[in-house]
Amino acid sequence: MKFTALAAMMAAVTLFGLLIDGHDCKIVQFIFGDSLSDVGNNKRMGRSLAQANLPWYGIDMGNGLPNGRFSNGRTVADIIGDNMGLPRPPAFLDPSLTDDMILEKGVNYASGGGGILNETGGYFIQRFSLYKQIDLFQGTQTLIKNKIGANAAEKFFQDARYVVALGSNDFINNYLMPVYRDSWTYNDQTFIEYLMGTLERQLNLLHSLGARQLIVFGLGPMGCIPLQRVLTTTYSCQERSNKLALSFNKAGSKLMEDLSSKLPNASYRFGDAYDVVNDVISNPNDYGFSNADSPCCSFGRIRPALTCVPASILCSDRSKYVFWDEYHPSDSANELIATELIKKFGLSRVDETDAPSPAPAFAPSPEG
Repeated sequence: MKFTALAAMMAAVTLFGLLIDGHDCKIVQFIFGDSLSDVGNNKRMGRSLAQANLPWYGIDMGNGLPNGRFSNGRTVADIIGDNMGLPRPPAFLDPSLTDDMILEKGVNYASGGGGILNETGGYFIQRFSLYKQIDLFQGTQTLIKNKIGANAAEKFFQDARYVVALGSNDFINNYLMPVYRDSWTYNDQTFIEYLMGTLERQLNLLHSLGARQLIVFGLGPMGCIPLQRVLTTTYSCQERSNKLALSFNKAGSKLMEDLSSKLPNASYRFGDAYDVVNDVISNPNDYGFSNADSPCCSFGRIRPALTCVPASILCSDRSKYVFWDEYHPSDSANELIATELIKKFGLSRVDETDAPSPAPAFAPSPEG
C-alpha cells in the first residue's frame, strides 16, 4: 500500500512537472515591428498620433471593427504565422494579456511609427522603438521564468519564432524629413551604415535573450506608396526613396548572413519581397489588382488624407487595391507579399493542427 501510494504520488508529481514543462512544447511567435505589424499596441497609447482606432480600419476582419491593425484586414505577419500553424500573438498592451496567454500565443510588440532608431517617429509622441520593444521582451522573459522556471523558459524562448519588421519609418518619418537631425547629419550611405550598426546590436541582444529562428522583413518600394506619390508634381514614384529601400535590403541581407554564420545555433534570414511588390505596382492587372497608386480609403481628390477616418470614402472593391490608405497595403496585397516570402523561405507548418485562416470575404463598401 505504501509503495502504491508512493508510486501514485510520484506519478502525480511527474505529471505536474510535465504540465508545466509542457509549455515548452508550444511554439509561439514574438513579433517586433512598426505599423505594418501592429495589432493593437498604439490603439492603447492615449497620446500617440499614429492610430488605426477608427473606422474603416479592420472592416474586413472579425467583427469589422478597428482592432489596431493599420489595414482593412490582416498583416503580413498574421498570414505567414497562420500558414505555419502558429497562433496569432496578442498585443503587448492588450489588457487581457496574461502569462498563460504568452505561453500559448507569444506576444506582439509592434508599434505604429516605431523604428530601428530611437529618434524615429518622434512627432507621433508615443510609439515603441525597437530598443523599447526588446526591453519589453526582457520583461516578458522575467515573467515567464517566474512562471515555469529558468530551464523551461530558456527552451520556450529558444524554440519560438521571431519576426523583426521595421525600417521604413527610419526613412519616411526620420531621414527624409528635414525636421530630423539625422537628415543633415548623414548622407545616404552613412545613414544605411548607421541603421545596420544599430540593427546588428539589437539582433545580437535578441540572440542573447534566446532568439534562434528569426526573420527580418525587408523594405518594399516605399517611394511608390500613395503618400510619396502625391507629394510629387508628376504623381510618380520617388526614386530616391526606392533606391534607399534597395540599399537597406542589400545591407540587411548581408547582415543576416553574417549573424547566422557567427552566432551559435542562429538561423537569421532576410525576407526581401521588393521585386514582387514593385512588379505588382508596375503591372497590377497581372496580379488581379485594378489600382496600385491610390489608397482605397481616402477623401477622394483631397490628398493626402494621411489616415482613414469615418468620413473617408472607400473604393468599391477593396480586394482590387494594392494600398489601403496613404501608407499601408491592403489585405490582398499583404497576402501576396506573405505568399512570396513563404515561397522564398520554403516555410512549412510547425504542426498539423488548424488550417490557415482564410482570406476575408470583402463586404460591399458602405455608401458615403
